[in-house]
Amino acid sequence: MLVDTHTHIYEPEFDDDREAVVARAAEAGVGLMLLPAIDGESYERMFDLCRSHPEAVRPMMGLHPTSVNDNPSWRDDLARVRSLLDSPPPGVGPFCAVGEIGLDFYWSRDFVEEQTEAFATQVGWAVERGLPIAVHTRDAWERMAEVMSRFAGSGVRGVFHAFSSDMECYRALRGCGDFVFGVGGTVTFRKSAVAEVVSQIPLEDIVIETDAPYLTPVPHRGSRNEPSYVRFVCVKIAELKGVDYDTVAAATTANAIRIFGVQQQ
Repeated sequence: MLVDTHTHIYEPEFDDDREAVVARAAEAGVGLMLLPAIDGESYERMFDLCRSHPEAVRPMMGLHPTSVNDNPSWRDDLARVRSLLDSPPPGVGPFCAVGEIGLDFYWSRDFVEEQTEAFATQVGWAVERGLPIAVHTRDAWERMAEVMSRFAGSGVRGVFHAFSSDMECYRALRGCGDFVFGVGGTVTFRKSAVAEVVSQIPLEDIVIETDAPYLTPVPHRGSRNEPSYVRFVCVKIAELKGVDYDTVAAATTANAIRIFGVQQQ
């Protein structure tokens, strides 16, 4: 079994063929798909998918960092996140993580403090509830390491989704808690910088993901991504590590189960 630890198949890009996407994932050996939340506009779509496919998906709950930007009511949105964490909607089931949360300074650096406050608040909620975190980071690795250092020793755990920094950053973040690092389609790209880093990260610290509909791996780069393509990520990691596919599949699945506490029904 494979676990796609980060996919957004509740988004509108899948409205025309969502059922076929879920079926193709199962055929490709993807036993579970973890769904990071984004913001209030997409929560209900995610909840609907959880109700229709409880055997295949597990939800997270959180406020994405870019949903803080230019959002005067982001603290109200955070309050909704907290309420949902405490009382998941009927038929949705418990949340497997607080996510997708993090820092993203790519689009603007005008909201660094607001994003940092929202992120640290949600990490605190995760620690209080014994939940892992699913962390988005873009152009913010230095600040990310600084914030996470505040939680070292707290029992924090989770995944750094789409990890794209260096080994020094990996070691700093790994030292803050029980963390794994999400590897997706970019590892398959020609001259991929992340491939060199992935080759050095222990397999015990890696999970695989698609971030569908984004970051599509070779050989489908340029088209919409989907969970069935996570197998190409597994193939590439096996090549980088000099081990077979089944070894990577078993290890990354075990890592996902350990961090997120998920099991196939």
